[in-house]
Amino acid sequence: MVSCRRTARSRVAIVGVGLVALAAAPVGAQDAKTQMAAYIDANADAFVETAQEIWDLAEVGYMETQSSELLQARLRSAGFEIAAGVAGMPTAFVASWGGGGPVIGIMGEFDALPGINQSRSAERDPVPGKIAGHACGHHLFGTGSVAAAMAVKDWAESTGTPATIRFYGTPAEEGGAGKVYMVRAGLMSDVDVMLHWHAGSQNDASASSSLANKSGMFRFYGQSAHAAGAPWRGRSALDGVEAFHNMVNLMREHVTPESRIHYVITSGGSAPNVIPDFAESYIYVRHPDPEESRRMFDWVTQAAQGAAMGTQTRMEHEVIHGIYNVLPNEALARVVHANLTRVGGVQYDAEERRFAEVIHSTFPADVPPIERAAVIEPFEVIEKGEGGSTDVGDVSWTVPTAGLSTATWVPGTSAHSWQAVAAGGMSIGNKGMINAAKTLAFTMYDLITNPALIDAAQQEFVERRGEDYEYEPLLGDRDPPLDYRASVVGGNGNGGN
Repeated sequence: MVSCRRTARSRVAIVGVGLVALAAAPVGAQDAKTQMAAYIDANADAFVETAQEIWDLAEVGYMETQSSELLQARLRSAGFEIAAGVAGMPTAFVASWGGGGPVIGIMGEFDALPGINQSRSAERDPVPGKIAGHACGHHLFGTGSVAAAMAVKDWAESTGTPATIRFYGTPAEEGGAGKVYMVRAGLMSDVDVMLHWHAGSQNDASASSSLANKSGMFRFYGQSAHAAGAPWRGRSALDGVEAFHNMVNLMREHVTPESRIHYVITSGGSAPNVIPDFAESYIYVRHPDPEESRRMFDWVTQAAQGAAMGTQTRMEHEVIHGIYNVLPNEALARVVHANLTRVGGVQYDAEERRFAEVIHSTFPADVPPIERAAVIEPFEVIEKGEGGSTDVGDVSWTVPTAGLSTATWVPGTSAHSWQAVAAGGMSIGNKGMINAAKTLAFTMYDLITNPALIDAAQQEFVERRGEDYEYEPLLGDRDPPLDYRASVVGGNGNGGN
């Protein structure tokens, strides 16, 4: 077995530092980006310590209390002012520093995925009793963005450069749509540009869209009875769910090829000899166009109503989340790409190479080679979304937004997999996080010092969105679903975006 438990704390730092008091970057005859990179390297051990502590915690959406507090403490120690519990979400926060100049926003996530966990081993090794894992790398995302914000603050403060840095701690990305409530509350209305990044299996800063996504819980209520002794006296809530799913599957013939529909039964009864009086389905509908996602969800709701009528059960449904597709911004993304190219890809040492080879052996033969981790992918503009969804989408329809991914996982790794959890818990993930932090910091520097870049991003934003556009959340006016992971704590998990 190849294990990197002992390398969980990366050795990418130049010097060791404490957990609260971070080292200041040396100021001398060096350009600003070199100063920022030196700050991040000098404090890398502390950032890695934070990320890996969040990896250990693996707190799920809207329950990330300790993870959120760790990031807040790191920013507070660097002089950021913290507004906690914003937009009706206890774990959401906004950290601000500076004044004047452009307002540069940067986002960080920190929720884990329920229903999957893994140790830091390169071989399958679930952790007994652990209900969730960072299979999407949000422990790296949040901490890497904090590192970037702190590095830019260190440079701006030391040089007297006017700027406003705004870090958004965004909870519950995995199905909870935390960013949507922050957008709806107007917390990003004065931001000039917004940046983000994500864990991944490659280094890429293309201007890419995503799928819009609307989800809901469909709850069926029936009448219990003895399944053998008096079945005629019962009305099965599970029959309602199964009839509902059958109708949804018939829908698939009549939706466009880009559509995606998937579901799980979160409750279906407890014993075969008891007709269940309650059953629940959790369903997602996705499409590149948010209006089509909205239309499909309405159709799904009609199917649920018909299923209830046909089984003589009662149905209630609750919209859990609704998120837009990402609105690409080529002008801003090209700035990120240039800085990612300067930073470079992830270089493995001998132990990391051995770890990656074991992980890679679990993949199909047609995945990219391990060497891809060191490569910067060519820049593309991808107008139509495919694959997954993210609540970054709603942000991107509010303020010009761009992001990147770095190779925090072994090339070929799928998100939401045990292989992603493993690599994110050791030095491969840490190195990708540090590269992302530097790329974001360099991009923030370019935007602060060259207003023409912001002007170009905002002009493209208006052209793509339209001057008369009015934002209407897919999730409507509902409050944040702070208990949507309650079943996870009870031992039954649901998936993410």
